[in-house]
Amino acid sequence: MKKIFKYLDKPLLIVTVIMFIFGLIMIFSASNVTAYMAYQVSPYIYFIKQSIFLIAGLILSIFMIKFNTKSYGFFSWGLMIITIISLAILLVIGNAKNQAVSWYDLGYISIQPSEFIKIITIVFLAYYYDKNKANLNSWTKSLFPIAVCMGISGLIFLQPDLGTTIIYSAIVGLIFIVLPIAKEIKYKTVFIVLGLLFFAIIAIIGSGKGILLERQLERFDFRNPCAKILDNGNQVCNCYIAINNGGLTGVGLGNSTQKYLYLPEPYTDFIFAIIVEELGVIIGVILILIYIFIIFRILLIGRRSPNNRGTILCFGVAVYLFLHITINLMGIMGLMPMTGVPLPFMSYGGSFTICLIAALTIVQRVSIENGILKERNKKNA
Repeated sequence: MKKIFKYLDKPLLIVTVIMFIFGLIMIFSASNVTAYMAYQVSPYIYFIKQSIFLIAGLILSIFMIKFNTKSYGFFSWGLMIITIISLAILLVIGNAKNQAVSWYDLGYISIQPSEFIKIITIVFLAYYYDKNKANLNSWTKSLFPIAVCMGISGLIFLQPDLGTTIIYSAIVGLIFIVLPIAKEIKYKTVFIVLGLLFFAIIAIIGSGKGILLERQLERFDFRNPCAKILDNGNQVCNCYIAINNGGLTGVGLGNSTQKYLYLPEPYTDFIFAIIVEELGVIIGVILILIYIFIIFRILLIGRRSPNNRGTILCFGVAVYLFLHITINLMGIMGLMPMTGVPLPFMSYGGSFTICLIAALTIVQRVSIENGILKERNKKNA
């Protein structure tokens, strides 16, 4: 354990712990009104649940950190199969929540398989392409996992969960682009995939059916949301109001007005607006700078890795974080449609919180392996 702690990336560890604690405080501040009105018992419901999720994630992290990244890859095959089956079953027996069949309702908590599949896929791709690095000039070897991931994207899209589909597909696509695969295979694959998507869209339109649901199409009309405050623009418009109320220094922790049922579930997708309203634009900017620092540290750890596995793992986690942050903040700012994507460290949610902790643990494990290898090389020199 001493060696493990020695080679942890301390700056990344300290910053992420602070972010989780700050996020927990903000979840309580943003959720207490909704919690009390929904349960009529205690304003601490979501705070307690999120605390349990963080403790569960910590326990998982302590367990994961002891195993090397090659072990993660070995288990990823089974986890991929289990999660794919769970996604397929969900379409048959799942109950709609927020107009999407994305969760298994277990009473006190809900499990979202499409959230877990993002991290499992990153590990699976890193393990597969590192193990088969000598055969990446083969079309079959290079494209087999991409074909599997395309099928998974289809299952998530059918839920229908547009935000998760976009993030999952982007993670897989960006990892594929940076892989050391023969350029001929890479370029032809991108061309073929784009061509298939184009013809699929044409075929669906030609059949008279829509690709997206009406509620999804409405999200793409995100111009001037305050002109539609009584319709589909109310969420983004209330985000504007919250940010405007906050100004530079905020109205004070716990003093948000937009959390009083103006914003739906302000402790999840819209929590950044509440943070800015209560603590000000300055804190909002600092938060974004911290996100940039976290992503930079993750990429730096990946760059120091001596093998493809560590590099791909860190790159995949960095992309995972970047996409969640970008899509969430751009949606709040009205620069793209709101797609129900949580904000890392800040948003309430069990599946996402545990997956985020697992992703950061994987990065720390890469850092440990980098340190152990460096020490070994020094002894052998």
